[in-house]
Parts: sequence; structure tokens; C-alpha cells
Amino acid sequence: MRMALHEAEQAYAAGEIPVGCVIVAVSGQGVVIGRGHNLTQMLHDVTAHAEMQAITAAAETIGGKYLQGCTLYVTVEPCVMCAGAIGWAQVSRLVYGAADPKRGYTVYAPQALHPKCTVTAGVLEDECQELMRRFFQEQRERK
Repeated sequence: MRMALHEAEQAYAAGEIPVGCVIVAVSGQGVVIGRGHNLTQMLHDVTAHAEMQAITAAAETIGGKYLQGCTLYVTVEPCVMCAGAIGWAQVSRLVYGAADPKRGYTVYAPQALHPKCTVTAGVLEDECQELMRRFFQEQRERK
């Protein structure tokens, strides 16, 4: 999760919503196979979420679309779109930091993940929340 937070900090520095994601191949002795952070502003693409960037990078790294045996770490609970992609990629484990009660998948699509995917929530939650809180506070102050 610390690596995902580092990705989120890169997004923050670029003026993007600070969400970061890292995918680790557990069967490959914990090797990072994908990473990403939000790029929606830079790419002018509402689908350029951290998880989508990391899933694409991981699939490219392994040369296939299924991420079985992988753990996806993300600083904020995935949205419905990202949860769907995590499910289609058959990620084995999802670990997230801060819950997202407004847009998180657990509210709108709790069955979106693959049935065999296990979920761990609240990892480094305070740090993940604080980064988001600081970002949106600064956005409000600019207006």
C-alpha cells in the first residue's frame, strides 16, 4: 500500500485526484507487475483511473488479460467501473485504503468483483483519507 500511496502522491503533484494503484504477482514472489495513478485530467479521459492504468500495465507485463494470483492495492475503494475491470481481470485479491461512501463499488455494485476475489479494506486508511481530504480542500480554496 505504501507504493500505491506513492503513486497517489504523483497524481496529487500533477493536479489529479490522488488515487494510486499497484498490482503484485503473488505467485511471482511479490513482484510488482503494474502500477498507475489517476490520469483523467491529463488524458481528458474519464476512464483513466489508477486501477485501469495499473490493470493495463499488468496485462502488458504478463502478456495476458487475466490477473489470477495477483493482488491489487489501491488507496481508495474502487468505483463501479474499476471494480468491474478488476472482476473481468479475475484479480485474486483487492486491498484498499479509504472507503468511498459516495462512489465506491460496495454501495452500487457489491457483486462486481470475481467471486473468488478476497477483499481487505482499511489498510493505511488514515493516510489515504488524509491525502484525498487535503487535495479536495485545496481545490475548494482555489475557487
